[in-house]
Amino acid sequence: MAIRIARKTIHLEGHCTVEEALPLLEALRRPGAHKVVLTKCQGLHTAILQVLAAARPATLAPPADPALAGLVIPFLEASRQAAPQRSAPPASGATA
Repeated sequence: MAIRIARKTIHLEGHCTVEEALPLLEALRRPGAHKVVLTKCQGLHTAILQVLAAARPATLAPPADPALAGLVIPFLEASRQAAPQRSAPPASGATA
């Protein structure tokens, strides 16, 4: 498997396929700040990219491959800037 999880650090290694998108999402949904390390990633499916854009991990180490980093990092930075900031859910019984 291309995903390796060590505590709060998620390593994406090799070629990450669509099959890794759900395990990645499940790992990123766990409470706490997460670090995602892409240094050994050689390629990733767009589903992985979408999960990373939606989850916005606290820390992201870019791929070592400059071509891949040049595609992935600008996309994730742009999606981070375009997405509204997360806010606390409304209190129970509150009205809009």
